[in-house]
Amino acid sequence: MHKITTLENGLRIVTQNMPGLETAYMGIFNSVGNRDEKKDINGAAHFLEHMAFKGTKTKTALEISDTIENVGGNINAYTSKEITAYTASLLGDDLHYGIDILTDILQNSTFAQDELNRERGTILQEIGMYLDMPASMVDDYFFEKAYPDQPMGRSILGPKEIIEKISRDQIYDFMHEHYNPKKMVISAAGKVDHNKFVDEVISKLNNLPKGNMNTPEKAKFTSGEYREDKKLEQIHLMLGFEGINYFDEDYYSLEIYDSLLGGGMSSRLFQEIREKRGLVYSIQSFSANYTDTGIFGVGFGTGETQIQELIPVLCDELNKSVDDVDEKEVNRGKAQLKVSQMRSRERASSRCVSAAYQLLHHNRIIEPTEIIKKIDNVSVDTVKKIAKKIISRPMTISSIGPLKKLEYLDKIQSRIN
Repeated sequence: MHKITTLENGLRIVTQNMPGLETAYMGIFNSVGNRDEKKDINGAAHFLEHMAFKGTKTKTALEISDTIENVGGNINAYTSKEITAYTASLLGDDLHYGIDILTDILQNSTFAQDELNRERGTILQEIGMYLDMPASMVDDYFFEKAYPDQPMGRSILGPKEIIEKISRDQIYDFMHEHYNPKKMVISAAGKVDHNKFVDEVISKLNNLPKGNMNTPEKAKFTSGEYREDKKLEQIHLMLGFEGINYFDEDYYSLEIYDSLLGGGMSSRLFQEIREKRGLVYSIQSFSANYTDTGIFGVGFGTGETQIQELIPVLCDELNKSVDDVDEKEVNRGKAQLKVSQMRSRERASSRCVSAAYQLLHHNRIIEPTEIIKKIDNVSVDTVKKIAKKIISRPMTISSIGPLKKLEYLDKIQSRIN
């Protein structure tokens, strides 16, 4: 059972006690991501996340890590398109160490120049690592073409030329311009006492940033194609359409469609393209959702010759999946989704993150019974409806590898009914 307390400054604190657990997972979740960046500071949100652990007014970077690791815990952080999160995992009895560290880094980080310069090098290495991973880079290039000249389409890491020059003041200003208690949720799950947790959080909060409440620029999906002919063993390709946002009534119908199309070993794409034809090692569909847009797509790697057979087969499977969905597939997808939902509730980390996201996106906690009811309400007709809606939309493609035999976007799009 969750408990929520909203402070006078708008910050929400949510906890879920999980009897039987001795550990706890907590995080400070900010409704801020790289969608909030201006073009000239692309990468600032991610750089800020890195800098948060590099020293405060009271602790050095080593003291921050030692405080948590000396009691067997760990701290982490991540940046996405719309969320930046700072997390800690510890024994429940040591949760106060997590509260101390995470509140400290949000209020008292110094962004020391020498630490910033070192972290700049680390992030440049991270960018270099991803540039050497075509299977990952097709994601970035896909978004760049799907959302051109928009924050939504820009890389979370940012380009090297900006990271090489971005200043301490630009990172500091980004934090104080966009971080705001009303856009934050502090969440904890596991062995946690709500009232004690709230009291300890309040005792540590005295200087949170008071940034603006502006919403990011609205995303506008555009059909496009990225091709990079490169000498590789495989073609890495992502093909997709505009999907749906978090709030769409067909959210769970699309989740089921994703499952039956390319969500597992029994899915259509896996069976037809891998098992029957041996054209790939792995192929999967995916649905990514955001506050005002979404992506529904397919990703895979295949050989230079195999791509000629694969693309027509893939398009045929997409076309067939709109019309001949059967009840057995839908029921299997519903069962898989229910199990996934229930399994996630057995982990403190999943429950912590889920509660924070629900509050940030929906302003309420969505109980498991409501989710299960919505999954049960999915039917063959609702799956067909959302599948047809998605597949009829303009397509975007990104690809890297030996591309001489890969058809261009207009030809592939023409294969879709």
